[in-house]
Amino acid sequence: MGMVRNKILWSVLVFLSFDVIDSAYSMGLRSFVALPVEKEGVVIRLAFEQTKDNGTENLTTSMAYGLSSNQTLLLSLPYRISPAGDNRQGDLSALYRHMAWQQDKPSGTNRFGWLGGVVVPTENDRDAAIQAGFVFTHVKNRHEIDMDALYQSGSHHRLDRSRYDISWQYRLFPSEYPEWGVGQEFNSVLELNGRWVEGNNVTHQLTIGLQWIHQKLVMEGGIVQDINNHEETRVILSTRFHF
Repeated sequence: MGMVRNKILWSVLVFLSFDVIDSAYSMGLRSFVALPVEKEGVVIRLAFEQTKDNGTENLTTSMAYGLSSNQTLLLSLPYRISPAGDNRQGDLSALYRHMAWQQDKPSGTNRFGWLGGVVVPTENDRDAAIQAGFVFTHVKNRHEIDMDALYQSGSHHRLDRSRYDISWQYRLFPSEYPEWGVGQEFNSVLELNGRWVEGNNVTHQLTIGLQWIHQKLVMEGGIVQDINNHEETRVILSTRFHF
């Protein structure tokens, strides 16, 4: 009986580990701070964004490195592809994330983390900023909700900025995970986003997209629509590599 019980326990643990590994790749399209990263794990993300109204194109390279099971270093560096000209290289964002609370259940998980870091200018004529915020994730069965908020306080002539993201991801396929994990997964993404720059009103945005998750590779994309202010339309395409 003891051997049978151990085999059953081992099978349950394997099943749960596959569920966690597969679902851990899901996150919102507009934010990189919610993605869980295991100790010494690395995630590289390349995100291309085009503003349809003025033809501006940007490529943002992001990296997440797991310092421990609940501490993560998040780096992000944008680059303007077009229009051509000076100051195409954006500033480096460095964030430290500490997961202060996590509650795991067979059907999902809840976790809350604090964010803190700096923005390092890549040009001498720019000023630095400090940034702080939080991130919360709720996962249950086929649903995941990610919420984050981040405030940047600029030094000298740099303007203050803030942002928020509320993302809902729904697993379209498979409807249920098989016993020994799943090779691929499709998610729909619906987000409400907000962006603010000192001296301006908050720009609220609606984002709709899809995610394709296949083991260590994730491809995702969506359309971003401003719902006030300039009312611009953007297209975002992203590829993530998990190591």
